[in-house]
Amino acid sequence: MPPRQLLLNPGPVTLSPGVRAALAAGDACHREPAFASLTREVLTGLASVYDGAADYDAVLLACSGTGAVEAMLASLAPADSRTLVLSNGVYGERMAAMLAAHGRPHEQLAGDWLAPLDLGALETRLRADPGITHVATVHHETTTGRLNDLAAVGELCRRLGRRLLLDAVSSFGAEEIRFDDWALSGLAATANKCLHAPPGASFVLAERAALEASAPAAGSVYLDLRRYHGPQQESGYSPFTPAVNTVAALATALAELRAGGGWRGRRETYRSRIRRVAEMLGRLGVEPLLAPDAGSCVLTSWRLPRGWSYRRLHDALAADDIVIYAGQGPLGPEVFRIACMGEIAAAELDRLEAALTALLAPAGGAA
Repeated sequence: MPPRQLLLNPGPVTLSPGVRAALAAGDACHREPAFASLTREVLTGLASVYDGAADYDAVLLACSGTGAVEAMLASLAPADSRTLVLSNGVYGERMAAMLAAHGRPHEQLAGDWLAPLDLGALETRLRADPGITHVATVHHETTTGRLNDLAAVGELCRRLGRRLLLDAVSSFGAEEIRFDDWALSGLAATANKCLHAPPGASFVLAERAALEASAPAAGSVYLDLRRYHGPQQESGYSPFTPAVNTVAALATALAELRAGGGWRGRRETYRSRIRRVAEMLGRLGVEPLLAPDAGSCVLTSWRLPRGWSYRRLHDALAADDIVIYAGQGPLGPEVFRIACMGEIAAAELDRLEAALTALLAPAGGAA
């Protein structure tokens, strides 16, 4: 039997046998009490992944992680004050585009994609303008693999009395998140990255008081978190058809996360894999895009070896059923990315190492 495809892209991920079985368990109606009960179980599970979220409720959506980020911004970014978007990659810049699309007052403090967030500029701007009440940023910027310093951003928001709106799409479930210390108003994330569930379900964890407060229209019917919040919390029913099978699989994925030591256990698993990848690529002379201490446990970016295009490297590995990921924007011609999420066995990393060595070792010839 040929080896299964090894997914090293940043989601969707390879599913565990248990999650796959839950996904294929059978058809269900989303208006039946059994599914409503399952929804409430998932909502509780999402709000319990991290300590300190007692005052936050989860809202479950049928969409990608991008949809959850847009729902968060459309519903929680104020209409009578400004949101400052702090960005250093594609996904921070996308947050600014979302705010513009929904007509929410905002400005962007855009930084170099290869640099950390500019905390000095953020503090200067916040001190100068009390009309900025919220900050929006990305935790793990997968454009480069940088794990942004949210402890510093969050402490600054808390000290200066601002609220933080966080894209945690590719960090939730594997990197540290501190709700109170970071002055979080809300965060958006998805099932099909660090939680190891299939695509189709995403969510926002937001302050209960913010979800219950009256607010200007979200500018969208489908992305209005308040339409979902009350019905889901009270009865488990959603106003629109949820991703039924994905929700069932997510319940199993959350149980597996808890059994594996929670987000801390998953972080250690990812760190071990990332170290293995870094060691094998280092031996082959491949250079990282960022310094090792700047990256996340989830994904790393690497400079393409001399003489190799991304397409050529991708296709050579795909012939061995190994999937890597391209760079984005101006980094596209320069880098490739490897993520370590999902159900990945040590033997599969052995297979990756053998394939890379055959291609990139001096005897492999990469002219």
